[in-house]
Amino acid sequence: MKTKAAILTGVGKPFELTELTLDPPRDGEVLIKYTAAGLCHSDLHLTDGDLPPRFPIVGGHEGAGIIEEIGPGVTKVKPGDHVVCSFIPNCGTCRYCSTGRQSLCDMGATILEGSMPDGSFRFHDGDTDFGAMCMLGTFSERATISQHSVVKVDDWLPLDKAVLVGCGVPTGWGSAVYTGNVRAGDIVVIYGIGGIGINSVQGAVHAGAKAVIVVDPIAFKRDTAIKFGATHAFASAAEAQETITEISWGQGADCAIVTVGTVDEDVVSAAIGGVGKGGSVILTGLSSPEKFTVHWPGIDLTLNEKSIKGSLFGSANPQYDIVRLLRLYDAGQLKLDELVTTTYSLDQVNEGYQDLRDGKNIRGVIIHDN
Repeated sequence: MKTKAAILTGVGKPFELTELTLDPPRDGEVLIKYTAAGLCHSDLHLTDGDLPPRFPIVGGHEGAGIIEEIGPGVTKVKPGDHVVCSFIPNCGTCRYCSTGRQSLCDMGATILEGSMPDGSFRFHDGDTDFGAMCMLGTFSERATISQHSVVKVDDWLPLDKAVLVGCGVPTGWGSAVYTGNVRAGDIVVIYGIGGIGINSVQGAVHAGAKAVIVVDPIAFKRDTAIKFGATHAFASAAEAQETITEISWGQGADCAIVTVGTVDEDVVSAAIGGVGKGGSVILTGLSSPEKFTVHWPGIDLTLNEKSIKGSLFGSANPQYDIVRLLRLYDAGQLKLDELVTTTYSLDQVNEGYQDLRDGKNIRGVIIHDN
């Protein structure tokens, strides 16, 4: 069948709208009609050259929709099921899945290549194969994806809100609750309040942090963080450090979470310097693999038993946590509606990303009109 999609053809180029041919599902695959897609900063890393994908590629990795067709051997879902997509597929049987670390599933090896695990593609234009960002390509009206990339959710949930638990919500929330192991009474500082950082605020508040301090140069984002439960908000790391020192009686924060759009050495150094003895720094934001962003005297880590840890998908288990977070939303304990600043059509994808760059959105969402 044919499908309209927003594609990237190279670094520094905007998204282009085009029509592609889509293969039907093969063994273990499903055909999904996307209803909503989140505008996450990770896709900008492709255009900015920070992440090296295979071009051309269909953008988008935060998606929700309805299953239209299933291939042979599919047991997880059936046609008509409502699903949220996981940007890391999870096979359930590899070393990582079988030890409760689905965010590290071996099936994630080809998410930047955009191919299925066997190296084949489902999007085409003539003889040209198009990849799908994170094996999903949610900036397409439809896609053929692995059954291991979908999580069935309740039909009555609004998919334009549920879509957010496919990436931004669990990544931020889990960075605090899982990777950061934030506990009641902790002092947490979060650098960067976008679609990930705002959910780190939600996670830290949920875990019972005594103080949640956010750092972001944009006033709109600082104000939003306060509405989501942050206790302090500052435009710079230097300003925040004074309050960290004061409210911790000179001990430093217990956990610092780095969720800025593009990580650099300055913000990592601020985070390491901001935590005290036994404190942890969680690196969730991305940067070019060619850039060394962690420069700090190792003796500080040793003598003060500080730790630095990366966080992918918030160290969450998508098959469990996507449903769990939606249960919290249903119970009024997790904000999703308030995360969506602006909605766009697929034709407005570049406008949406410009709004992200300009700091106008906490999260933009594409609503597919198909």
